[in-house]
Amino acid sequence: MINQASPIVVGLDIGTTKICAIVGRRNEHGKIEILGKGQSESIGVMRGVVTNIDRTVESIKLAIDLASKQSGVEIREVVVGIAGQHIKSMQHRGMKTRKNVEEEISQSDIDSIVDDMYKLAMVPGEQIIDVIPQDFVVDNEPGIKEPVGMFGNRLEANCHIITGQTSAVKNIVRCVVRAGLFVEPSDLILEPLASSDAVLTEEEKEAGVALVDIGGGTTDIAIFKDGIIRHTAVIPFGGNVITEDIKEGCSIIKKQAEMLKVRFGSALASENQANEIVSIPGLKGKEPKEISVKNLANIIQARMEEIIEHVYYELKNSGYERKLIAGIVITGGGAQLKHLKQLVEFTTGLDTRIGYPNEHLATGPIEEVKSPMYATGVGLVLMGLNKSPKEIINEIHEIELENDEPDHQQIEPIYKPQPQKRSGFFENLFKKGKEWLDEENNDRIN
Repeated sequence: MINQASPIVVGLDIGTTKICAIVGRRNEHGKIEILGKGQSESIGVMRGVVTNIDRTVESIKLAIDLASKQSGVEIREVVVGIAGQHIKSMQHRGMKTRKNVEEEISQSDIDSIVDDMYKLAMVPGEQIIDVIPQDFVVDNEPGIKEPVGMFGNRLEANCHIITGQTSAVKNIVRCVVRAGLFVEPSDLILEPLASSDAVLTEEEKEAGVALVDIGGGTTDIAIFKDGIIRHTAVIPFGGNVITEDIKEGCSIIKKQAEMLKVRFGSALASENQANEIVSIPGLKGKEPKEISVKNLANIIQARMEEIIEHVYYELKNSGYERKLIAGIVITGGGAQLKHLKQLVEFTTGLDTRIGYPNEHLATGPIEEVKSPMYATGVGLVLMGLNKSPKEIINEIHEIELENDEPDHQQIEPIYKPQPQKRSGFFENLFKKGKEWLDEENNDRIN
């Protein structure tokens, strides 16, 4: 019997190093139960941007197939994370003069201001991806978080606007569609926001905190204060550049460099002994190569210091450097590097911790998703579940009535979110996506 109160959501993290699909649902205790995980090597994405459609589609299909087999769920719809060095953010204030001041301010008034934000003139080739209201001003009274229900003539909203390249967004959508999946416009989610939902507490967001998600190709930053997103940024450096540095500095192949980084890497050279040596097998019968662990740490520390300096610049640039009471939370695959916490604290002077996406997760057989490298995937599932509408119950009920087979696990409910108002760009984009999918299906039939 299908649990009607627990829809299933699939988060698809399309990263530079890996493509990961995580299948989850909420259990009776309110925790996220991970039903399955599929992961494949990302061979068509560079710094968060799709550079090869066909290879990316193959990687998505492989990850989805693995997640589907492990969970026993037929996957047709996903919540997709979007990132990359093309992502930018800016602040803008919108305003609406209300005609009837005798009526309470409603959600439609806020939606009207948000819709107007999507009409802002952008640089050619760029498009607004999301508009996040931060706080409101009602008749010159600032700092209002929830204006709904208040009376007022003039409503203003301070909005955090996230933009990106139109072509990059289209390419991600095209890859998802060609993989036989469907994604709603409201299911394109900025990856640092997803990661923040997975690893940050509400107290940290209220006090002031900077999330630093170190991925393979990019390092994403999201700054929160008073429970509101204040600043986002993307640094075009990640774990892959460290691997490249090790490869060049030690004269070894990339696979060996990655292994050295993961198993013996450290962000602080002073924490390693000079006499510690790692032996790397030689190529085609050549003599093994001996590498000093301290020299390895020197290479890693030099690059990590550069990344942290970029992060610190963004913190100062945001104006919230001295307002982050909760300090910095590091997550992503790069957060697993030994002694990174100490290096960040030494460089920035801010309290730092490693963010694990385990607070919202139920105990289960797939324990590896509690690693920082899966923070984005878990966050996508969490954000998808938090947006689940009431109509999902009707969707599940219809599936139960139509299914005559005793095993309902094979025909699970597919998450169908409420349609949200988006710009004309998104409406055309997803209409085009459906057309691509229909064309490919017709080609297969013929």
